[in-house]
Amino acid sequence: MLIGELARRTAVSTRLLRYYEEQGLLYPQRDSLGYRSYADDAPERVGRIRAMLAAGLSTEDIRGLLPCEMDHGAWIQSCDKSVQIVESRYSDLDNKIAELERQRALLTVQRASIRDAMPAGQ
Repeated sequence: MLIGELARRTAVSTRLLRYYEEQGLLYPQRDSLGYRSYADDAPERVGRIRAMLAAGLSTEDIRGLLPCEMDHGAWIQSCDKSVQIVESRYSDLDNKIAELERQRALLTVQRASIRDAMPAGQ
């Protein structure tokens, strides 16, 4: 399928599909006229890329994870690095959550202090 068809099927712009190609996430073939031709499973692959991006993974992370992804419940290949990537991102996310909770607690104290200092009725 051509890039326009893939864009329509996935609701992803052709510009973004080209970016995925530049990042090594998609591998279209080129026909005799130089047009990109994508495999039948490309829409599914784009969906997996989008899901991983939504989970906060970088394109570099995704490039490492795609060869190790699951296919209908079975590992395509064993890939210890994929577990390390996900665990690292999970740990990063836990740290960000802890920092946000700390900031929220500080803001709660500040809000209470401001409210206590305000004259009644304001």
